Amino acid sequence: MSRFWSRVVHDLVPYVPGEQPRIANLIKLNTNENPYGPSPRVLAAISAATSDQLKLYPDPNASELKHTIAEYHGLHAEQIFVGNGSDEVLAFVFQGLLKHDEHDKPLLFPDITYSFYPVYCGLYDVQYRTVPLRENFAIAVEDYQQPAGGIIFPNPNAPTGHALPLANIERLLQQQPDAVVVIDEAYIDFADAEDIASAASLVNHYPNLLVVQTCSKSRALAGLRVGFAMGHSDLITGLERIKNSFNSYPLDRLAIAGAVAAFKDQAYFEHARHQVIATRAQLVKDMQTLGFETIPSAANFIFTRHPKHDATTLASKLRERSIIVRHFNLPRIEQYLRITVGTDAQCAALVTALKDLMVS
Repeated sequence: MSRFWSRVVHDLVPYVPGEQPRIANLIKLNTNENPYGPSPRVLAAISAATSDQLKLYPDPNASELKHTIAEYHGLHAEQIFVGNGSDEVLAFVFQGLLKHDEHDKPLLFPDITYSFYPVYCGLYDVQYRTVPLRENFAIAVEDYQQPAGGIIFPNPNAPTGHALPLANIERLLQQQPDAVVVIDEAYIDFADAEDIASAASLVNHYPNLLVVQTCSKSRALAGLRVGFAMGHSDLITGLERIKNSFNSYPLDRLAIAGAVAAFKDQAYFEHARHQVIATRAQLVKDMQTLGFETIPSAANFIFTRHPKHDATTLASKLRERSIIVRHFNLPRIEQYLRITVGTDAQCAALVTALKDLMVS
């Protein structure tokens, strides 16, 4: 505590990111990073951008990247907003689109979801109400038929991995035409069901829809910090007004070059994401063999529990073997572990370690 802190700082409960420890021979399955690394074309583009031009500021509008993302999703550049990771994009969304003075219409989001949401509400003084997930940890859109100043949730949800079909999201948009609905799609590229897809395809039909994505997961650029939003140009203009009042240059030259190259290497993207999907399916089977109960996942992680073994103890004992997973000591989920889908070898090592722990 400090007497120089503002009231905002004093009252904040900050977000706690997944740790990045330095442990020899670490199997790191705690922060949902892509185990396969970025496309070689990304590395070549970044290398080419590392030149004398770094003395100049980057394009404040990141126009090349906006056009690339727009073309990829069948949209226009004025429907795209980019920022320093999706967390910064979300910060601007909370401040610019989800903060309202109507206290009878709070922001709605699930009670079990991305833990940055309540942090942003505290930072920007956003009134909110949590909507409980169903017993199976699913989001039910009918539960959001109530007064709302806005709605936000990840799809697939985090940390559960549970995903809503696109038809359900469209039904929600129709139910709440006067509220901004933000779909946070950090993990959508790992969905493998035909009815689960990005809501970007709905952007041209619903002016209250904003879709947020990141290059950190499926495009393996977590270290580059590139996030973006897609929505009606009016929503995007609002975000640009916030951005240009905060930091006109959120993406540097290397980030822009790398992200553009990532979107243009579709073959590498498809190969890597399908590998993660296949490994996830095998990991779920192996965990089931050990007696674990796993929530159906459309993400690059699984959310799982063992009915006879304490989650805190398992996480601690795995750490002793240089394997780290994520544990949330929160109501309803304190007995679950969130485990990133790593390489086949990493997941096999995890399963072997758990098998040993089951009998020790």
